[in-house]
Amino acid sequence: MAKGKVTFSIVHDFRSSNKEGKAPVSLRATHDRDNRKYSLNIFLDEEEFKKLNSTKRADDKIKDARITCNYYMNRAQEIADSMPVFTFEEFKKKLFATSDPIVKEYAKIEVLFKEYIQELKTDGRVSTYQSYETTLNSLLAFRRNLKWKDVTVNFLKDYEKKSVEGGKSPTTVGIYLRTLRAVFNMAIEKGIVTRESYPFGRRKYEIPASRNIKKALTLADIKKIVQYEALGNEPLEMSRDIFVFSYLCNGLNIKDICLLKKQDIEGDTLTYIRAKTSRTKKTGLKPIVVHLNAIAKEIITRYQSSDENDYLFPFLKPGMTPEEIRARVQNLTKQVNKYMKRIGQELGLGDSIRTYTARHTYSTVLKRSGVSIEYISESLGHSDLKTTESYLDSFDDETKKKYSDLLTDF
Repeated sequence: MAKGKVTFSIVHDFRSSNKEGKAPVSLRATHDRDNRKYSLNIFLDEEEFKKLNSTKRADDKIKDARITCNYYMNRAQEIADSMPVFTFEEFKKKLFATSDPIVKEYAKIEVLFKEYIQELKTDGRVSTYQSYETTLNSLLAFRRNLKWKDVTVNFLKDYEKKSVEGGKSPTTVGIYLRTLRAVFNMAIEKGIVTRESYPFGRRKYEIPASRNIKKALTLADIKKIVQYEALGNEPLEMSRDIFVFSYLCNGLNIKDICLLKKQDIEGDTLTYIRAKTSRTKKTGLKPIVVHLNAIAKEIITRYQSSDENDYLFPFLKPGMTPEEIRARVQNLTKQVNKYMKRIGQELGLGDSIRTYTARHTYSTVLKRSGVSIEYISESLGHSDLKTTESYLDSFDDETKKKYSDLLTDF
């Protein structure tokens, strides 16, 4: 027997307003020209109800109501799809049954974690999904069958304390807790937990912030690295050249260097989109444009891949899986860090030079040279200066060339 189509909507019964002008918000189910309303225990006035579907910023009350409505809309559709024959009576029992298997399953944090991890895998975001897997494993090792209701302020304090005592660094624990916080926010959006149960923030639990002090090099230091002689040691020479190329190309990170394509270069200009933003932003992606000076072009000439390979450098091959790319980038990063540490020691620059030092030095050298924060922000691919972006156009090619020349003004 065909069950017929069932549709759902959120309605506001303003005819039943109370003395404060608040009226109940309900889920309406329509089936075979018949419909029933199910109260969601939400009471809003007319203006508040209009804000439910608005894209404008809303207060916590409207956000909570929106989350609840979205949750019941999704739950209603899941229940209807699972029913061979739809009846309003059976539907109501399942909609509000706290013992329903689906509700019970989502009570465990690992369910939502694994769902999101699978999304990340599908998108090829290897580094991110591995980070979420590591976090989940750590949480479940601390408490098996962990449920959302268990994630309280006291639980978070205890987890932090025991993890540090067990040998984890505060930085690592902070990463795990920020990941948990992100998934907790997803649980709120899906209506799995309430906003009132959110344990993070001021006067609740605050994730410890580690102080990661990044020391930028000076122009004199960069000159020493550029002129450093590797004496036939190819891995050492390549590591130096990758570091220098990163510095000269707006602090380009190792993954982005590996992913560069030959078609990204036109004359003295390199144009690329950061891998970090290409995965998280679907629209409005702003390419980063780099002026290639003589040293950068010399490095490209020295290492560019064969004609059969579209990648600019020979670190990756066509057809590699996201996991293979991730492994290759990690190995190359380790190599560069290993040899830059040695170069730093030999040149008297210390042993803390890493791949990220190139990016930090790039921005610091420009800042010390009097370059505007707006230009530095644009060249790094940051989107923090939203007010600046609203009235500044992109800098022209002559400006890019002028600022690029500052990087080798030894």
